[in-house]
Amino acid sequence: MEGSAITSPKFMARIAGFLYLFIIIGALFAPFAGAPSGMMRENAALPNAAKILASPSAYFLGGVVQLLVFACDIGVALLFYELLKPVNRSLALLAAFLRLVFVAIISANLVNHFAPFVLLTNSAYLEAFSPDQVQALILLFSRLRTIGFDVALVFFGFHCLLIGYLLFRSTFFPRSLGLLLAIGGVGYLANIFANIISPAFRVHLFPYIMLPGGFAELLLTLWLLARGVNVQRWEEMSDATWKLRILP
Repeated sequence: MEGSAITSPKFMARIAGFLYLFIIIGALFAPFAGAPSGMMRENAALPNAAKILASPSAYFLGGVVQLLVFACDIGVALLFYELLKPVNRSLALLAAFLRLVFVAIISANLVNHFAPFVLLTNSAYLEAFSPDQVQALILLFSRLRTIGFDVALVFFGFHCLLIGYLLFRSTFFPRSLGLLLAIGGVGYLANIFANIISPAFRVHLFPYIMLPGGFAELLLTLWLLARGVNVQRWEEMSDATWKLRILP
């Protein structure tokens, strides 16, 4: 089955790689601890009134960068579905759905990022609360943002498990990438469930338990950019899947 260049597996893999690269850069370097990595830091890095007012444009930009990152996540979800549906169409669809749920939750959670900005840049709100109350509200929004991120990460962890399984079962990606991504998914989930069991215990695990997932996603990104997919094997598996679907 031959398609146009824009729907070729190698082209889709390269686009997914570029989108994933932007996701990684945005998650690591979004201004003012605006990225998920910033949300997970210790209390010293949490926003306060002085930090936000010192550079409100940087804080606002951090939220905008996150929105762009989540838009890229949507693209990655759809491209992974197209690339991996020859392996197992149902699981590829489920994996895409899980990532889209992750995006929906974490995008809605951005309200908690912008809420302190709205509070501090509106004189009517500042007059209604004392300075201590303002700081308490900012800390509350920051805590809610972290909780929202944790909820979203549950869906992302299961997404990584499924994608890792599909990569491992495919013949057009290295099996090691799938294994690493599945291990990373377990790490993401363990990080969340450790917090449910014992927040104090999670402090000792973080950020080390997140490193396998980040490492696996980085390797997958580099592979997508440098090698893409084995087109011949992708087409062979796609043809075999198509024939199974049309056989009576």
